[in-house]
Amino acid sequence: MKRRDFLVRVAAAGGSTYAAMKALDLLGEPSPAAAQSGPFRLPRAGGGKRVIILGAGIAGMTAAYELNKAGYKCFLLEARSRSGGRCWTVRTGDQIEETTGTVQTAQFAQGEYFNPGPARIPQHHVTIDYCRELGVPLQVFANLNYEQYYYNEGVPGALAGKKVRAREAKADMRGYIAELLAKAVSRDALEQPLSENDKARLVEFLRTYGGLNADLFYTGSARRGYIAERQGAGDRPGKFESPYSLSALINLGFAGYESFEQGYDQQMMMFQPIGGMDQIARALDKKVPGIRYGAEVNEIRKTTSGVRVVYTQNGGQQEIKGDYCICTIPLSVLRKIPADFSPEMQTAIAGVDYAVTGKSALQFNRRFWEEDENIMGGITSTNIGLGTIWYPSYGYLSKRGVVVGYYNFGAQAEEFGALAPEARVQRALEIGSRIHPQYNSHFETGMSLHWPNIPYNLGGWATYTTQTRQQYYARLNQPDGNIYLCGEHLSYLTGWMAGAFESARVVTQQINALG
Repeated sequence: MKRRDFLVRVAAAGGSTYAAMKALDLLGEPSPAAAQSGPFRLPRAGGGKRVIILGAGIAGMTAAYELNKAGYKCFLLEARSRSGGRCWTVRTGDQIEETTGTVQTAQFAQGEYFNPGPARIPQHHVTIDYCRELGVPLQVFANLNYEQYYYNEGVPGALAGKKVRAREAKADMRGYIAELLAKAVSRDALEQPLSENDKARLVEFLRTYGGLNADLFYTGSARRGYIAERQGAGDRPGKFESPYSLSALINLGFAGYESFEQGYDQQMMMFQPIGGMDQIARALDKKVPGIRYGAEVNEIRKTTSGVRVVYTQNGGQQEIKGDYCICTIPLSVLRKIPADFSPEMQTAIAGVDYAVTGKSALQFNRRFWEEDENIMGGITSTNIGLGTIWYPSYGYLSKRGVVVGYYNFGAQAEEFGALAPEARVQRALEIGSRIHPQYNSHFETGMSLHWPNIPYNLGGWATYTTQTRQQYYARLNQPDGNIYLCGEHLSYLTGWMAGAFESARVVTQQINALG
């Protein structure tokens, strides 16, 4: 009896295919290539076996791309009329439809676009490797620009309602921290023993690091930037103003912004495909022929020899059978599709929540953020309902530009999502003009979306709590018979394309191990 035949009988008898695979040492630990960047090649063991892949997003197309190379016959069903899933770029003439029945048609200028989903790529993500392999050219995405703002209202202190440059806040906080440490060293307050020479070197480091004066006080420095009179030619030495107070910076919530910006997946310089994020999806699409578009899955069934999927296309119901099924449908959608999942798998699928999030795109006929405020890319953070404002990292010095008017989450996103799309745009303009008054005279067109209302997604991305990760994650990563779940929700990189890429590698490796 072949290994595959044995496992099929185990599944038919209601047993755990995953446990059987583990017992036969067919899975083992994921290879380094499955979880790290770099070349990934499956041994050619497909033998023409049929794999039905549900969803032609990043995970689904990557699975087909890798399995095709290993000798499998892959059949992709995609409910939309396009590939890419959340890897999506909207250009003029494209539409955003929501489950509420609203339809928006983009009216952006030629060359302008909006990425409603993923919009940046960290340098260490496997996404970079696939861009290299697929020939997708990249350009820099300015994720952190020291010219961007922190703007909070309703907070204690002198910085409430004030646009604070990131450069100013960071220089001041480093200065105050260095001052405190330098004084502690000079007063023998450190617990770790230091020689007098060590102390002198440390104090000198802190004085230089924080821009302290000779008396080890922080009184501001040119690092925080200049006010109206900048350095220049002739008699222009430049002038910088006094620093913000330590108390005001703490009340502003700087610690939260700083901790987020120092996150492992957040980098000052990130990357984006030239021309829009969907260039990655388009490149994969070219490598994966025969995607069946407009194919909405109605049922997912197990058979004695594999799987059977019922779907609707062109108004008629059709059926397809295969040896395996890779299901990349978001759990928020999958839980509503009739399927032969085990009770444990059904519970796990129903137990994971999805992010409540939304975005808007605002096109302006003048790049005032560059011309008036010297902001060349970057992200302004706020507490006034918008979450963040993103400035474009392309088209510098050109006439027009598309700004992400808000990218918000949770209760803020729910508040915006309850509005009609046009009202969301107006709300973004109204609130955003508190930071950029130029909104009122340079706005041309805009659009918005609420991810819980987007068909075939019904949410932004999987959001695990510590409890739900412990309860459900391991089960979701195990096959259910010959059905394998795959996608960003089957990773610790939820919300990132890298999670989808890496999940596809893990699942295709598991299937290929069966030989």
